[in-house]
Amino acid sequence: MEKEVHDLFIIGGGITGAGIALDAAARGLKTALVEMQDFAAGTSSRSTKLVHGGLRYLKQFEFGLVAEVGKERAIVYENGPHVTTPEWILLPLHQGGTFGKFSTSIGLRVYDYLAGVKKSERRSMLSAEETLAKEPLIKKDGLKGGGYYVEYRTDDARLTIEVMKKAIESGAKAVNYAKVESFIYEDEKVKGVKVVDQLTGKEYKIQAKKIVNATGPWVDKMREADNSKKGKVLRLTKGVHIVIDQSKFPLKQAVYYDTPDGRMVFAIPRDGKTYIGTTDTFYDKDTAHPTVTTEDRAYLINTINYMFPSVNVKDSDIESSWAGLRPLIYEEGKDPSEISRKDEIWVSDSGLITIAGGKLTGYRKMAETVVDKVGKLLQEEGATTLKPCQTKSMAISGGEVGGSKNYPSFMAKKVEELMNEFHLSQKDAQKLTRLYGSNINIIQGIMVDLSDKVNEPNLPVIATLEYGIQYEMVTKPIDFLIRRTGAMFFDIDWVNQWKQQIISYMAEKFNWTAEEKQGYEAEVEAYIKDATEPTEER
Repeated sequence: MEKEVHDLFIIGGGITGAGIALDAAARGLKTALVEMQDFAAGTSSRSTKLVHGGLRYLKQFEFGLVAEVGKERAIVYENGPHVTTPEWILLPLHQGGTFGKFSTSIGLRVYDYLAGVKKSERRSMLSAEETLAKEPLIKKDGLKGGGYYVEYRTDDARLTIEVMKKAIESGAKAVNYAKVESFIYEDEKVKGVKVVDQLTGKEYKIQAKKIVNATGPWVDKMREADNSKKGKVLRLTKGVHIVIDQSKFPLKQAVYYDTPDGRMVFAIPRDGKTYIGTTDTFYDKDTAHPTVTTEDRAYLINTINYMFPSVNVKDSDIESSWAGLRPLIYEEGKDPSEISRKDEIWVSDSGLITIAGGKLTGYRKMAETVVDKVGKLLQEEGATTLKPCQTKSMAISGGEVGGSKNYPSFMAKKVEELMNEFHLSQKDAQKLTRLYGSNINIIQGIMVDLSDKVNEPNLPVIATLEYGIQYEMVTKPIDFLIRRTGAMFFDIDWVNQWKQQIISYMAEKFNWTAEEKQGYEAEVEAYIKDATEPTEER
C-alpha cells in the first residue's frame, strides 16, 4: 500500500467499509482498506444477524427506508445465498399489545408492497389457533392472532468476510490489525494516513486521493483527528443478545414479540440453539469491548418469561451472549429505539468523507452512494467519469452457486461429496457447505492435502482453519473462533473442545514464541468469559 497513490483509501473493515471497497474496486478505482481490529470485529459481528426489511420503520413513517432496505434484502440474498436465508417470522398479537390486528394487517401489506416482497413470501394473517399451531410456547392469555411474514437471517461476520474477499478478487487491498493513527495533509487537504501495524508496531505512510471514514462507532473519533467534528454527531446504543440451548427453550418458529415495556424483541432458532435480542440502551463506555451486564441478561430473560411463560428460563440457562454497538446519528429528545437508522455522508473542509449511521441490510446501497460521491469529487479534480455501480448482480465470494434457485441442488451435491469422500456426518457436511458456499471446493482440496497429516475426526476443523489463514486473513485464534465460524456465540462447547488444538496449530504455523502462545491462550479465555459471564459495566 505504501508504494502507490490510491484513488480511494477506506478506514474501517466492517460491512460498510467492505461494501465500499468492493464497489470501488469493481468500478476500477485503485482501492485500499485497513481495519484496526479484525474484519467485522465491531458492530458487523454483533448484530441480530438479520438482513431485515425494517418493519419497525413503518411505525416511524420512514417509508423510503422500508422500500430501500426491502429491495436490498433480496439483492443481498441472491448474491450470497449461502450466508443469507429466508426466515418466516411470527408476530403474535395480544390484547393491549404494540400492534393491533387491523393495523398489523395493513402495515404488513404496505410493507410487502414497499419492500417488493415476492409472491411466495407475502404476509398472511393468522387466527389465535393458527398462531399457537406455529408456536405453542406463546402466551395464550389475550392472544388475538398473529402476523406471518418473511425476514432474512444471515451470518453478519461471514457476510462481511465474503464481501471483503470479493473486493480483493476485484483488485482492492485490505489489511486487518492496522490502525490509522493520524492523517497526512497537503495544503490543508487530507492526502494520506499514518497506519501502525498492531502486531509489529511498524508505521506506514499511505497516500490516497480520497479517504473514507467508515469506522462505525469510531466515526467521531476520526472526525476529531481531522478537526472536523461539528454539526451532527453519533450517539451509540448497545444491543445485547443471549443464546439458550433448544433443550431449555425449544422454540420451533422465529418470533418477533412485545415486551412489557413496549419494545420489540426477536427470538430465533438456529442450529440447535435459540437466540434472543436485542436490548437498546445508550452507551458511553469502552467502544472496542461492550459487555453484557447482569441487567441486560435479566431484561431479556424477563421478556422470554413474559411471552413464553411455560418455558421458565433462568439466568443459568444462558450459554453465551454478545453485545454490539449501533452508531446512530443523534437526535435530541429521542429514546434509543426511536432514533433513525438512516445513513448520511459528510465531507469535511479537508476532504475527509464520512459515512455514518446505516444498517447491515443497506450496506450495498450505502457503498454505491459513497463511491458515486467519490467519483464525482475525483471528476471535479480532472479524473475520468467513473463506471456505474457493478454490484447489484455480482455474487460475493462463496456465492457462485447459481443464485438462490440453484443453491439447494448445489448444497445437496456438495453434502453428498463430503459424506462420501471424507466420511462426514450429514449435519457436519451441511454446516461446512453452508458456511463456505462455492469456496467449499477449495476446502475439499485442503482436506485432501492434509489427509495424511491430520487424522480424520480433526480434518474439517484443521482444514477450515488452514483455509481461514490462507484466504481470510485469520491472524489470531479469536478471529477464527468468533468471526470465521460463529462458534463462540452458537457452540461454546465446540470452542472449549477445539481451542487448544486451534491455538497449537496456529502457534506452529506462525512460529509464535511460548510467550506469544500464552498471550493468545489468555485472550481466548477472556473472550469465553465475556461470552458466558455477565459483567458489571466496565
